[in-house]
Amino acid sequence: MMMRRLLQGLLAMGAVFASASMAASADNHITVAAAADLHQALDDVVAAYRHDHPDSRIDVVYGSSGNLLTQIEQGAPFEIFFSADSNYPQQLVEHGKAGGTPVPYAFGHLVMWSASIDMRGVQVADLAQPRFGRIAIANPQHAPYGKRAEQALRAAGVWDKVQSRLVFGDNIAQTAQFAQSGNAQVGLVAESLVINAPVKGTSEPVPASLYEPLKQSFVLTKHGADSPLARDFASYVQGAPAKAILSRYGFNLPEDGAH
Repeated sequence: MMMRRLLQGLLAMGAVFASASMAASADNHITVAAAADLHQALDDVVAAYRHDHPDSRIDVVYGSSGNLLTQIEQGAPFEIFFSADSNYPQQLVEHGKAGGTPVPYAFGHLVMWSASIDMRGVQVADLAQPRFGRIAIANPQHAPYGKRAEQALRAAGVWDKVQSRLVFGDNIAQTAQFAQSGNAQVGLVAESLVINAPVKGTSEPVPASLYEPLKQSFVLTKHGADSPLARDFASYVQGAPAKAILSRYGFNLPEDGAH
């Protein structure tokens, strides 16, 4: 009888310790949904944060902002959503899926980039010329950079002329890969993804007057509002070290203006 009680006590204590361990693990782990244009920049921000918080674990899932929004609305357990378009975090608020208000963190920029063609001095209207071959853009249906690429091509009067040569990436990172691999000769991509591109190439900015500003915001989800790590990392992103990293990747900061 005494032995059975002792075993029951040990099992109970083990359950308590296991529960405490799981709680501590949950407190030190978050999963972030982030727009694909942040792939390199946010990786560096997370690395800098973890240098000062070595016990924390921050996993980042990158994709198109529209697809990530859908996943969150369907219950995906992300604590923070970094979007390339501020309208998407606002939708989470309106649909009761956010745990706070959207916070602008950067303005993105669209560029024409090529590994095989010298793009310096090229105008968007020039892309109608056959010599530019296949042109990669992100899917305008759910990728903010793709939507802006379509706006720019339409504003330049060449959308109908280039449609047969368009190659669509699921997100802006895949679009950049199409251009870097040669599957497309030109990519209308995020500046942040070509600053340190693994493939050498040339780029030319797409005039800001041709597309809506890429005002980017993040928001805590309802799931993330209860996480001390999520709240602390959200604050860190608004601080000087994180802003310096974003600036290195070509992002304008909110106080700097759109372009």
